[in-house]
Amino acid sequence: MIPVRRIRIAPSVLAWDLGNLGEAIDISVRGGADQVHLDVIDGHFAPNITFGPGTVKALRRRCDLKFDTHLMVETPELFAEKFLDAGSDVLSFHAEVLNGERFDALHRAVARRGKEVGLALKPSTELPEWARDRLDKLSTLVVMTVNPGFSGQQMDMSTMPKLERVNALIGDMGGGVDLEIDGGVEPENVREVVKRGGSVLVAGAGVYSKEDPVGAIASLRARAEAAAREA
Repeated sequence: MIPVRRIRIAPSVLAWDLGNLGEAIDISVRGGADQVHLDVIDGHFAPNITFGPGTVKALRRRCDLKFDTHLMVETPELFAEKFLDAGSDVLSFHAEVLNGERFDALHRAVARRGKEVGLALKPSTELPEWARDRLDKLSTLVVMTVNPGFSGQQMDMSTMPKLERVNALIGDMGGGVDLEIDGGVEPENVREVVKRGGSVLVAGAGVYSKEDPVGAIASLRARAEAAAREA
């Protein structure tokens, strides 16, 4: 029997009241989330400014869930160590601002700290050749299904073929890399992304805009796990 893929739910706290992010963490814990997604935007890579390592450090004291920090920044070399010091467990860098040499330097810096490296792609970005050659260095490949910047956007369903392509590449190398789906994940579309290989589901509005955000985490998990059993 083929084992059912493990599904992980990662609420994105950017969708909550930024003046009360501690409550967003508490909701994730009470809802049984697997990890917390932290969207860091510098105002250059994407048209928004969110929060820095000081906020991550403060939130780290609220729980021991995995902190999945998504660095939507133009110069990740300036920030990687700071977010590791703050308590991040995974740092995902954007392929659009890197090349193979810069990625290797970042990977060495993160690996020295015993933490994980992810690589993120905008909806319009295909996996570059240099990244294909380094898939084995990743713990996570993040495919954005909305354009970076703001929470609450609808999922761009035209990204579904790309999910299939990158999932096939991961399969060809024998697995070992989580396919993380980031953007517009809702109960109504979670089956589609899981069918195409998604295993880490980032949900901002899909959790925090609901009347019962704690229950929304369980609802997303139930639908995603049902889809994984079908796959």
